[in-house]
Amino acid sequence: MFVNTRENGPEEEPVIRDNRKINPKTGQAREGSGKPADTSAAPAGAGSELGVQLAERTADLQRLQAEYSNYRKRVERDRVAVREHAVAGAITELLPVLDDIGRARDHGELTGGFAKVSESLEGALTKLGLAPFGVKGDPFDPTVHEALMHSYSAEVTEPTCVEILQPGYRIGERVLRPARVAVAEPDESGAAPEAAGSAEGSGSSGASGSTGSTGSTGSKGPGFSGDILSDDN
Repeated sequence: MFVNTRENGPEEEPVIRDNRKINPKTGQAREGSGKPADTSAAPAGAGSELGVQLAERTADLQRLQAEYSNYRKRVERDRVAVREHAVAGAITELLPVLDDIGRARDHGELTGGFAKVSESLEGALTKLGLAPFGVKGDPFDPTVHEALMHSYSAEVTEPTCVEILQPGYRIGERVLRPARVAVAEPDESGAAPEAAGSAEGSGSSGASGSTGSTGSTGSKGPGFSGDILSDDN
């Protein structure tokens, strides 16, 4: 039994509540006294309906998670593309400087402090992913080479870069500038005259052999006739 003397104030009569779980008059348990609820009367379709709702919520959660994952991948891909585009634009403006450094190095003028500065610049650009390409003897590839000169040579079997006039540069798979080259193709005109000369030489030797055999037969003929005539005499 619990007596509350504060609800009605100090001047009012106390309120008495009977919180006993068993009715002292009847000896029966009172309603709502902690007795477990009877769930046997729950409708039979409630479980299946909850299962359907759970499956729908799970599918929604999985779809939301997949959309978020695709969004993150797309944002990361776009971020990398923007960075590469910005870096490529900045480095493209420095390619003429690299050309001047290369020409100075070829002429032996890259010395002293200028050499240190050029090495630092090339090292920094290499860290950003810049890579030169184009070597003498490479097969000609129109996707990465720009032909400025053309010639024929018997020393090559396919279109070949015989001279690098200006190196090319790329970042990853992106070509910033194609390599400017001189291209040589196989010389097929020399093989054709050689074959024609061989055929002409064979024809001449055959003709001379036929003439020689005819002449010898002719000379033998008169001699043989002469022998017959002398026997008749």
